[in-house]
Amino acid sequence: MNINDCLDELSRRAKSDEILRRSLLATRKDRNPLSSFCRICRNHGYEIYPMELIQAGEEFYASMRRSTNGGGENSPKLEGEDDFYELFLAEIE
Repeated sequence: MNINDCLDELSRRAKSDEILRRSLLATRKDRNPLSSFCRICRNHGYEIYPMELIQAGEEFYASMRRSTNGGGENSPKLEGEDDFYELFLAEIE
């Protein structure tokens, strides 16, 4: 399962499991939130690691930039669009 599929499934699961949802949201307060988030994911059967999550966000953002204004340096910076961790948490809030 790719990371997008994992996050989609985890999102559906977190929306129906309040304990899981709260534990994922609470990672924002941890000293290393991304590592804590990924540890919880793995504990629930989703093999997600910090660098994979970061890379997936960057690849998604890069493909978005390439699709706007020819993908040149003049393409607008989209705030937070490369942060799958924060986007995921916003989705389950």
